[in-house]
Amino acid sequence: MRLWLPLLLAMSGLVTAADWPHWRGPARNGITAEDSGWTGGAWLSEKPAWTADVGEVASGPLAIGGRVYTLGWSGGKDILRCLNAADGAPMWSVNYKCPRYGRFHMGDEGLYSGPSSTPEYDPATKRLYTLSADGDLHCWDTAAEGKRAWGRNLYDDYSVGRRPHLGRGQRRDYGYTSSPLVHGDLLLVEVGSTKRGSVVAFDKNTGQERWTSELKDEAGHTGGMSFLTVGGVPCVAVLTQRNLAVIRLDKGREGRTVGTFEWVTDFANTIAGPAVDGDSVIVAAGYNHNAMCKVRFTLEGATELWRKKFPSKVCTPVVHDGSVYVAWNRVRCVDSKSGKLKWEGGTIGDPGSCLVTRDKRLVVYGLNGKLMLIEGAGRSPNAYKELAVRDKLFASAAWPHVALADGRIHCRDREGHLAAYSVGK
Repeated sequence: MRLWLPLLLAMSGLVTAADWPHWRGPARNGITAEDSGWTGGAWLSEKPAWTADVGEVASGPLAIGGRVYTLGWSGGKDILRCLNAADGAPMWSVNYKCPRYGRFHMGDEGLYSGPSSTPEYDPATKRLYTLSADGDLHCWDTAAEGKRAWGRNLYDDYSVGRRPHLGRGQRRDYGYTSSPLVHGDLLLVEVGSTKRGSVVAFDKNTGQERWTSELKDEAGHTGGMSFLTVGGVPCVAVLTQRNLAVIRLDKGREGRTVGTFEWVTDFANTIAGPAVDGDSVIVAAGYNHNAMCKVRFTLEGATELWRKKFPSKVCTPVVHDGSVYVAWNRVRCVDSKSGKLKWEGGTIGDPGSCLVTRDKRLVVYGLNGKLMLIEGAGRSPNAYKELAVRDKLFASAAWPHVALADGRIHCRDREGHLAAYSVGK
């Protein structure tokens, strides 16, 4: 797992350790090469370095090369904004007409609105990919002040309907939520077409379809897919409405299914995405599962390794140095090999996310803008140890994940308030 970050940075040559270019960070795993900024005194600046109102949203910000990119909804439009990371000043913005919810939305509308998918940045081309709740997939050129390179609508092009009613809970459909994912010359997107494929690979430069997955499940409600290697084969893990699945990415076998592991959650509410630990994937959900589960994949299929009662409704687990961290209601540290609880503590509520810094500390975010700094298991192996906390930074739920880049934490709430706090001050 620790090899992913330097490898990704070395391959790009254009993204630095101080950047936050993807959903869940530089290697899309919730781990950053940035320090926490903790020196034993104050952790965050007393006041934010800057604030901005960027529209209703559940997706997280990106911070790349001195710029902050945000996607939000306001006045019948999705708006992509580029802000100066130093002072939050607007640099450029682009927009397109879009409904506040996806066209088949059903349930929980009071808890979310606007785009849920976090944009994806490609350092090789300096292009940014966005996906709206209503299936608008766009490619924007950040080197040309957001000029649109191409766009298409997934609902229209792939005849995707409303998610089916599975499980015992009421039917739910939040539209498109999963972040796109750049892989070489491809853009991988969880389309959720029962006729064409769960995952579709588009040419990242033109938007033309290159291949579709063998798996044809409906799209899940998670924040994104995750790369992993199985038996030396590059793959991607995806959590659909029906299964945890691993799909091959190697040439000649693109889109073939390595294995599936049934994972149906009441209300279609597995919001936490798949977390990779070597050739295994960790998933977590509340409701009927009320559990965290580790599944090992080989080229022959999937095997459950352990299942423990450490659920998560929103926070995607973070795997680091033999530990699994998750922030839902409480912050928990679990042994990745056995599933045994190492420690737990704190209060974080339903909204929750966490990341691990280079100095082996956790930045946890949740409730209505509660930021916490906690010692990781490498520094505190047997007990929960809270170093610093700032609470009630906002008035609404903190669904979007934070971005830690260049010595600043960029955090936002559901209503679109964005603030940048300096760490170590």
